[in-house]
Amino acid sequence: MAALMGRLLRACGARALDRDGACRITAACLKATQPRALIGSLHAPGAAGARRYSSESKDELRVRYLHGEDAGIVVVEINRPKAKNSISKNLVKLMFEAVDDIKKNNKVRSVVLCSLVPGVFCAGADLKERAKMPQSEVGPFVSKARALITELGNLPVPVIAAIDGAALGGGLEMALACDIRIASNSAKLGLVETKLAIIPGAGGTQRLPRAIGVSLAKELIFAARVVDGQEASRLGLVNRCVEQNQSGDAAYLQALELAREINPQGPIAIRMAKLAINQGIEVDLSTGLAIEEACYAQVIPTKDRLEGLAAFKEKRRPNFRGE
Repeated sequence: MAALMGRLLRACGARALDRDGACRITAACLKATQPRALIGSLHAPGAAGARRYSSESKDELRVRYLHGEDAGIVVVEINRPKAKNSISKNLVKLMFEAVDDIKKNNKVRSVVLCSLVPGVFCAGADLKERAKMPQSEVGPFVSKARALITELGNLPVPVIAAIDGAALGGGLEMALACDIRIASNSAKLGLVETKLAIIPGAGGTQRLPRAIGVSLAKELIFAARVVDGQEASRLGLVNRCVEQNQSGDAAYLQALELAREINPQGPIAIRMAKLAINQGIEVDLSTGLAIEEACYAQVIPTKDRLEGLAAFKEKRRPNFRGE
């Protein structure tokens, strides 16, 4: 159990403090730090969840830390309208910075990943940039993009992908790394790399089978098939499909509502639940149950657990502080 707990703590950046091995979560996934200023970071007045679509690419990535009743929700918005939000070197750099800041901030309770470009979530790799890239740079760039998407999936808090348009190639791989995917019925999703005589290189061959099963994943990848939001929901590729609205942000609005459902729950419990699920699903049931036990042990000494019991007894809403 001690060895297992050590692996779990390393998985979320934590370290053991007490000599008896009764480990406490104290590190990167729980340590309070203030995020550094982000490029395009917005704290706009008005409704916390309100946003505007953009036709300019001044800020390729915008990160909003919501406030008021929505405090704890972070909205990450991709904004490359001229390139259909395709994945470039600069976008990878900006997303690494955003993910790093979110990971260090224990006040974050959930993340919504979406697009500021109408009709597009992310169209995959920036093929114009790729065409100019020397062959020797292609492999390292794909490796870096893969590492980014892995880091996105490894964030200790729930990450919700709001897919209001095309999520193709690397765009779908990015969404697959998220914990929850919500799509509009007008969305288009597919791993289309075989059309270019390549394969998904940022986790698609591994995450898609885990999401929808091996046989269906092979069919979609081999045929480079694109499905709409309703078909994606039927296949289990997305959690739910919503009817698109006139403003083209139905999936985003639904994702924001889900984030608001998650927000009042115990934040340490949510982090431990995600860790237990993500680690446990990759191992046999017996080891998975041991992982669950180890994660449960981390919530027992928390102030939030005592607050939850007190609130139940006093018939009031709990006020969890992540302590």
